[in-house]
Amino acid sequence: MIRAALLSTVACALLVGAAAAQDAGEARVRRILERTPLIDGHNDLPWALRQGHGSDPHAVDLTTNLHASTDLHTDIPRLRAGGVGGQFWSVYVPASLEPVEAAKATFEQIDVVRRMVAAHPEAFELATTADDIARIHRRGRIASLMGIEGGYSIDDSLGLLREFHQAGVRYMTLTHSTTTTWADSATDAPKWGGLSPFGEQVVKEMNRLGMMVDLSHVSEETMLDAMRVSEAPVIFSHSSARAVTGHPRNVPDSVLRMMAEDGGVVMVTFVPGFVNELVRAWGAARSAEQARLQSLNPGDPAAVSAGLQAWTAANPAPRASIDDVAAHIQHVRDVAGVDHVGLGGDFDGVGSLPDGLEGVDAYPRLLAALMRNGWSEADIRKLAGENVLRVMRAVEATAASKAAERPILARLHAEAAPE
Repeated sequence: MIRAALLSTVACALLVGAAAAQDAGEARVRRILERTPLIDGHNDLPWALRQGHGSDPHAVDLTTNLHASTDLHTDIPRLRAGGVGGQFWSVYVPASLEPVEAAKATFEQIDVVRRMVAAHPEAFELATTADDIARIHRRGRIASLMGIEGGYSIDDSLGLLREFHQAGVRYMTLTHSTTTTWADSATDAPKWGGLSPFGEQVVKEMNRLGMMVDLSHVSEETMLDAMRVSEAPVIFSHSSARAVTGHPRNVPDSVLRMMAEDGGVVMVTFVPGFVNELVRAWGAARSAEQARLQSLNPGDPAAVSAGLQAWTAANPAPRASIDDVAAHIQHVRDVAGVDHVGLGGDFDGVGSLPDGLEGVDAYPRLLAALMRNGWSEADIRKLAGENVLRVMRAVEATAASKAAERPILARLHAEAAPE
């Protein structure tokens, strides 16, 4: 009995010691982030506001911690606790929209971001350049940038692309979940073998404007085509490593090895199905079961729903963890190099998150875990924001070098897909 009590005391002491070490590590990270802005590549709060709160930033109190009262992953107190200094707000709209409706909805999403920033000027300030981010961070505010998620938003119009840039958009993800009229998606049947000729013109015009080319969601062939055509470094705003989790949305090692020459950055995402192989396989099995139920119950969605609920009850979803995300960050570093890795959580764009990364306040926890695994303070600075700032400055420099060039006036004609 005495021995059991001693063991219990030792175990408690070890737990207290581990917790104290974790707290100290997170405090050290927060001191780093006071000087280096942590820049997250992708947050879907504007869409969450549209879907759940009528696109009204005043309909939910972002000045309070909303973890217990809503399913939102983002609010101002948690952004502060997470040390977030720069946030790319995704102005996402669904790929299912007709292109002209997608363009309209994207402008509406830009309006949501602008109104959100205006509603909280003590916390947010709009940014469009790397220097803006540094200046806003020094003032103690969160630099707010915008990225389009899906090339269908430009409705095959370079004029619309220019208008989005004028409105403040600083990256565009070339596709989302479906192949567009000019670029292949990672999760849809290919049509072009990468980029179509018009797609190459889109990338060139993005270079001229100073808009980052985002290759999350695109096929490997589109990645390679875009990196070949782009004169500026590319980004992956929210992708992880395919060698660690075999999802087609992730970046293969063949592309990671090219990042040093390209100069770009892969911003590792936290989506459970992209960072944990068991979760990925479970999601694929669930989709297969749904397709089976639909084939057996045509025109009966209630039966499909009931069958899917029964399957899920019998096959509980596995969980991803903070260690899974750390493994992806480490792999991108090992293959691409420490100068080419960043962070793109995809908060408020997914229904669940890895254990330990449930909200935007979790960044110090993740960075402290990396430091315990040997990452230096200089490494953490690069991961957190310095790599993204370098890429932004390179993109801006490319645009400056093209200031005398005329806008590209190419139009999408009825291009035939290659045989």
